[in-house]
Amino acid sequence: MRTTLDIDDRVLRQAKRRALETGETLTRFIELAIRSRLAEAQHLPPYRLTLLTKRGEARPGVDWDDRESIYEHMEGRS
Repeated sequence: MRTTLDIDDRVLRQAKRRALETGETLTRFIELAIRSRLAEAQHLPPYRLTLLTKRGEARPGVDWDDRESIYEHMEGRS
């Protein structure tokens, strides 16, 4: 497939130089670079969230429907 891309001049010069050094066409070099970047993204391990849970009991006098009441007990204001 043909396409047009706007590539930074320095990046393009580096790509041309590297393609020449490796004996590849610029097209092949860019295609391999894109494939490499796409494969890299596929091999990222999935993120796993581990929840920290604690056993305990609710403190007496805390109104769990009132956020301010909860903060008061957490901060020792009550």
